[in-house]
Amino acid sequence: MQLNKWLGVALSLSLLSGVVSAQKTGEANKHEEAVYTDPANAGPDFADQGEYVSDGASKWGVQVIALGDGEFEPVVLKGGLPGAGWDGTSRVELKAHRAGDKVVITASDGFEGSIASGAMSLKTPDGGVSLKKIMRESPRAGAKPPEGATVLFDGTNADAWQKGQMDEQHRLKWGTKSKQKYQDFTLHVEFLQPFKPFARDQERGNSGIYIQDRYEVQILDTFGHIAEFNGSGSMYRQHSPILNMCYPPLQWQTYDIDFHAAKFDDSGKKVKNAEITVNQNGVVVQDHYSITAKTGAGAKEGPAAGPIQLQGHNNPVVFRNVWIIAK
Repeated sequence: MQLNKWLGVALSLSLLSGVVSAQKTGEANKHEEAVYTDPANAGPDFADQGEYVSDGASKWGVQVIALGDGEFEPVVLKGGLPGAGWDGTSRVELKAHRAGDKVVITASDGFEGSIASGAMSLKTPDGGVSLKKIMRESPRAGAKPPEGATVLFDGTNADAWQKGQMDEQHRLKWGTKSKQKYQDFTLHVEFLQPFKPFARDQERGNSGIYIQDRYEVQILDTFGHIAEFNGSGSMYRQHSPILNMCYPPLQWQTYDIDFHAAKFDDSGKKVKNAEITVNQNGVVVQDHYSITAKTGAGAKEGPAAGPIQLQGHNNPVVFRNVWIIAK
């Protein structure tokens, strides 16, 4: 009888473990499948995340990061948003959660408040302030290719790309390389990242612009973060951006890249580093940076020209209005 009793307990524990495991697996699958490419279907968390700004003499900006299941991280910035008034130093990270038809910002460091219907009420150490949700547009969005530029993608076809594909909305899909190879150039690219509220770090809207297949300008949803190593606008694994100018996901962003290839002598020895300037959404985030070596999984440095690669990284990042001026 005692043996049967323990066998029954063991069986019950095994069944319970299976149920818990299945629940965890179900949660994991739900999180993995939470990849939104259409704002209309992205849910209430998407509607409440984003950028908020105040009017009046006391200027504030707040970037609200969605973390999934009604959890948020509001980041309060004194003076306004990055690239639009923020003083560059004052930064307070808060917590918030959904409660019915509004989002409640938990009291901390003298701040608390709520979000509802695109408006934020925020108590600050300086007093109360009202903020409205806005959607910024890069001043470089839709930039027309100047005389002498080569159009690599304008939504009509993907012929300039190796195995290039367009989606149903005539946007260029990730995971392709230009057929033409380049040395010195100016490149304009516009890109759109998915909304992945449960993803973290390098799993969140990851792609990149690989120059000559050697040097990666990182594309990553680091909206609301500090300017960080391997974050949006960085030279991957090499140099952080001056400022994090990443917009919220599902919002078109721009890169304007000025690149000068590395120089080599007749023996193949590098005598001068490649140099790059990157403008993200109208703000310089890499300023004449001297690239010390290939980045990450990039190809070995050398004197030969190379293609432009739009990295495929298991994230549905799409592109539009891509043109280049070879120098």
